[in-house]
Amino acid sequence: MAVSTVHAERDIKADPRVVWSILTDLDGAPDVLSGVVAVERLEGEGYEVGVKWRETRRMLGKEASEEMWVVAVEEPFTTTVSAESGGTRYATVFVCEPIEGGTRLSVDFGGESVNPGLGQRIGWALFGKIGLKSTQKALVKDLEDIAKAAEKRPTP
Repeated sequence: MAVSTVHAERDIKADPRVVWSILTDLDGAPDVLSGVVAVERLEGEGYEVGVKWRETRRMLGKEASEEMWVVAVEEPFTTTVSAESGGTRYATVFVCEPIEGGTRLSVDFGGESVNPGLGQRIGWALFGKIGLKSTQKALVKDLEDIAKAAEKRPTP
């Protein structure tokens, strides 16, 4: 059972290398992303395929933690991060596209449940739209936070 995807994008007045450095700085995420409370590295150094961390976010007035890991990297253009929760595997794909005057940063978030039970199907039917709306809002805010940080940094 596929979960709907959410898309957000933002043009940023900063070099793609600057945007990429902020996007992939896991340890600095709580300082940049207002929705991220904490990041705890679980495996790996830097930012590469296989790096795994626990990210705690504040959403809908509550804190929740998810384990996440990098599954693909094409520096400085695209990266894919995965997470799994409640029988659903999620993928978040970020793309840094050079444009005149800076970078277009886009993000696509989606998930898929394999063999969902009746309760999970009912839950998605009842609360899926609310969850997608709050996810959309969080992604837009993340892009806003990344833009704010990137536009302050000098180009390397």
